[in-house]
Order: sequence, then C-alpha cells, then structure tokens
Amino acid sequence: MANRAAFMTGIRKMEIREVPMPTAKSGQVVVKLEYVGICGSDVHYYEHGRIGSAIVNGDFILGHECAGVVTALGDGVRGLAVGDRVALEPGATCGECEYCKTGRYNLCPDVVFLATPPVQGCFENYIAFPANLAFKLPDNISTKEGALVEPLAVGLEAAKTGGVTLGNSVTILGAGCIGLVSMLASKAFGAADVTVVDVIEKRLEKALELGATRVINAAKQDVEKEIMQATGGLGTDIVMETAGSVKTTQQAPFLVKRGGTLVLVGMPPEDIIAFNFAKLMGQVADIRTIFRYKNLYPTAIKALASGTIDVSGIVTHEYAFEDIAEAFRVNIDEKAGVVKIVIKI
Repeated sequence: MANRAAFMTGIRKMEIREVPMPTAKSGQVVVKLEYVGICGSDVHYYEHGRIGSAIVNGDFILGHECAGVVTALGDGVRGLAVGDRVALEPGATCGECEYCKTGRYNLCPDVVFLATPPVQGCFENYIAFPANLAFKLPDNISTKEGALVEPLAVGLEAAKTGGVTLGNSVTILGAGCIGLVSMLASKAFGAADVTVVDVIEKRLEKALELGATRVINAAKQDVEKEIMQATGGLGTDIVMETAGSVKTTQQAPFLVKRGGTLVLVGMPPEDIIAFNFAKLMGQVADIRTIFRYKNLYPTAIKALASGTIDVSGIVTHEYAFEDIAEAFRVNIDEKAGVVKIVIKI
C-alpha cells in the first residue's frame, strides 16, 4: 500500500507526493480516506497563505472535512472494527482544561485541529487519528455524506446557539456551504420561515432547491426592504451571518426583529469593523458568536441517518485526487458556479 498527500507548496501551488504510511498508536485508528471536502478556510490558506495569526510556513497539507474506512486499530481501541466507515471530527482537544471538562471543548486552547497551521491536514490516502474522534457511519450514509458531517456540525451549532425553535423566522446571510447547512439545521430545529441572502445566483438557486422559503439577491435587491416586506416590518427572529463579509455583518442589526437574536458565524476578513451597536441596542436583540462546534457529531450523523437533514444536494463539484489543484483553481476563479467541492481520494 502507498500513501500520497497533496501539499500546498506556495500560494496557489499544489503537489502530490508519496509520504510514509501511518501506523495506529495506542488509542488510534488508521483510516483510508475516501472523501475530503474543500472548506472555505482551505481556499483562504491556498490563496493567501494565512488566516489571521495562523500562517502557512513550508509545505502544508490542507483539508479537515473527511470520511473513510478503518484499516487498522491501535491498542485499546473499542467500539470500532476494521472495515467500519467513519467520519472524523478534526479537532483533538486536551480533555483536561476547564473548557473540556465543562463540555465546551471547542474553546480548548490546546486543540490540535487538522489543517490549522502547523497541524497538517487530511488531503491524503491514509491517516492515523484518535479513535474517539472517529464516528461510525450507519449503512445508509455514504462516506461522501460523511465528509459533510463537519460543516453540518457548524450549522447545527449556529442553530442551537441562535435558539431556533418551532415557528421561528430566520434570515441566513450567505449561501455558501455553511449558510446552507445553517439553513437545513434551522429547518430541522423547527424554523417555519427561512430567508437566504447572497449575491451569487447559483447559490440562491441551490438554497431554494434545499428548502429556503425565499431568497434575496443582494446584488439586485434591497435586502432590508425585502426582509421587512416579508415580515410585516418586524424583521426575523434570528439572523445568522455566515458569509464572513464586512457588509453583511454590518447589515445584520437592521434585519433582526426586536428582542431577536443575531448569530455571527462567519469570520470577517478584518479584525475591526464599524458596527451599529445603537441599532442593535434599540432592538434589544442578543448578539451571539460561535466557534466551530461541540458535542454535535453524533447528532449530525443521526439527523442524516434518519433523513431529518439531507446534505447530499449541497455538493456541486467532485474531483479526483489527481485533479485537486484544478479543484482549488475552480473554487477560486469560478466561484460563481460553485457551492461545494469534494475530493474523491
């Protein structure tokens, strides 16, 4: 058996090389990866070489949304067997800090997260990984869907943090993968009315296909006017900013209902932006933030297995491992036609 990995060797440069075959240490499994999704963070590293203080130094393997088949077990591994299909939760935390012990392990300061420099990612054939972060997939979930469990967990975290419940109205700003899974999660939580806003028509079409009540093209329509018309001038109970855009972050307070909740999911490109807190305070609205997710992989897998949530329609492009450089190019240069790209390893 040979193991190969796709290395980012510079800005917009990719090279596939042979690498050593991993072995399962105590408490680990070796997984033959079948699908890995391209995340927005992967694209950002590939295009810019950094995200905030996280800087790519040297050759770097991207990728953290992954699923595959167990091929080897380390000592002490229970509950998994060779041949099991699994989705990997990409962040290994310390388990000892205050945040880990109170169930908020997404805040662990010592997390080792795939494809977050200097930790190498998973665009490779085989990976050794902690067995307690390898979640078995039911027979009716493909490994392609398994690779989408990670972004779905983000959407579930957004809906949970926003307090979405039966009958709520929700506005999703951004119709990329995270916006769409946040929409699917909101509907699963009971939202009765979901508006999705974007500037890319292909993504808005996908939002409608996946169950949005309505969509708004911000490049052609007045978003605030459209939201107010749809809600009788009230705004929506919850507004989720998933685009990571300065403009949509600034826009959010003008769309939320009095007493509602604003959830910041996307990360704006600038650390400091102008924000109308007076408007938000006048609305007596909550502002909440999320960072990744916590304790949601089992929930996400059960939601997929039961048919409560269907993520299969999110993927618009699939590329072979050998064509990974082209996949990244398309994601950057032809993004108007892209919602989600996965790599078949």
